[in-house]
Amino acid sequence: MTDSVKKWYVVRAIGGQENKVKTYIENEIARLGMTDYVDSVLVPTEKVIQIRNGKKVHKERVYFPGYIMIEANLSGELPHIIKSITGVIGFLGEVKGGDPVPMRKSEINRMLGKVDELSVQNDNVAIPFEVGETVKVIDGPFNGFDGTVEKINAEKRKLEVMVKIFGRKTPLELSYMQVDKIS
Repeated sequence: MTDSVKKWYVVRAIGGQENKVKTYIENEIARLGMTDYVDSVLVPTEKVIQIRNGKKVHKERVYFPGYIMIEANLSGELPHIIKSITGVIGFLGEVKGGDPVPMRKSEINRMLGKVDELSVQNDNVAIPFEVGETVKVIDGPFNGFDGTVEKINAEKRKLEVMVKIFGRKTPLELSYMQVDKIS
């Protein structure tokens, strides 16, 4: 098999089960000894950091819910085998009874570039605070003090919080993890 024959296709899967379906596809192809026809099965994901209860939580989110990219030479029975796998709805762009439609080169580069970009850029934290918002300091020497967010430095992931200490307003530079919203 030459690599020039392999093209990228998009497989539609049940939303929320992309990784499970990817595993099913890989296992079925390996079981049938058709690994020569399939180069890669890919679920485009992005790394997201969420802040929950003052702690950073790293999560991986599916970038295109319900879609799996597959690089393969879809000849013979392979399209039917993939379609018959649990959780697979079908191929994107196929005409009923027709062959699956491969992706254009520009789409592939854009999507693969996007996938690479997302795996590298994993610090895309949504800033959970706004200027003027009242927050409570939960860490550091000023633990327990309430203050108002004056500035947000998204690059350094710091907040400038104005806190009243001994009747005078004092600016503090704190990280997102050192403060909590007052609800």
